[in-house]
Amino acid sequence: MSENDRPTYARRIRIDRTRARAWVLQIHYRWESSGCAGSLIDALSDTTATRLISQTRMPYIRTLVTLIDNHLEEIDTHIRSALDNWHLDRVSSIDRGVLRIAAVEISYLDEVPPKVSIQEAILLAEAYGGSDSPRFVNGVLDAVFKDQSKNQTIPQDLTG
Repeated sequence: MSENDRPTYARRIRIDRTRARAWVLQIHYRWESSGCAGSLIDALSDTTATRLISQTRMPYIRTLVTLIDNHLEEIDTHIRSALDNWHLDRVSSIDRGVLRIAAVEISYLDEVPPKVSIQEAILLAEAYGGSDSPRFVNGVLDAVFKDQSKNQTIPQDLTG
């Protein structure tokens, strides 16, 4: 890859991840609409059996779906701790899916900066949620991020 191709390649990755998040939101919605029957991975299989998804997006979709499926309880615990006067089961399915996608990125994917995860979640909330969704999602994820940052340990070589 030449120097001139790098900005195009990086932009392509960003676009694929943005669209992959939208697919994960649809898969999550399908899973919740079915009464959470089976796993999210099953919902992914059902979706790919009936929908055409770009192969460039599938690795990131699989990563997010697998992480959410494997760590759902921990993710929901982080989100619940950030909810003021709300219960997670009362949050709309779309907002809950958006929160879970961003929370899993913040908690488990070091290659995605938390601020990017939050911004992408806000964009998903604007596109698919209600009129209050973007502000709600931003507030909850900001609290999740601050809580995660507070609980992370500082490596010894950085403390002097």
